[in-house]
Amino acid sequence: MKYALFALLLMACGSVLASPPIDQLLVHKSERRLEVISEGEVIRSYRVALGRQPVGHKQQAGDKRTPEGIYTIDWRHRSPQFNLSMHLDYPNLKDRAAAYERGVDPGSMIMIHGTPVDEDYPEWFFKGLDWTDGCIALANDDMRELWNLVPDGTLVEIRP
Repeated sequence: MKYALFALLLMACGSVLASPPIDQLLVHKSERRLEVISEGEVIRSYRVALGRQPVGHKQQAGDKRTPEGIYTIDWRHRSPQFNLSMHLDYPNLKDRAAAYERGVDPGSMIMIHGTPVDEDYPEWFFKGLDWTDGCIALANDDMRELWNLVPDGTLVEIRP
């Protein structure tokens, strides 16, 4: 009887501790907000920083804009410069075609990442600033939480 009760307790704890399946991340650029969506419900929301030119879709390499559209997290790594980072599959086919038509390089290496660890510029320095080269940046504590919640292959929609 004791073992059956213990097994039930373990199952109950496991279901509470298990992460819900993540359907997608939704970035609202105008609100500087990233939402984590599970089964159609927002389960987390984070304040984000964007590229230094936050208005409009990324047009080419070096324009400091954050892209808009639908992407996927395709790999991740621990970055010495930005702590944890998850790569988006930008440019997608639509982005490459548009850049080809304009005769420009669409750029690459768009990431969701943390904030630099830099003695000259502490983490609080970046709060409220759009400071990236086109990436989406979170506070490091938020990035650690997101890193643990979101698997590779997750859909990321970035809206204006």
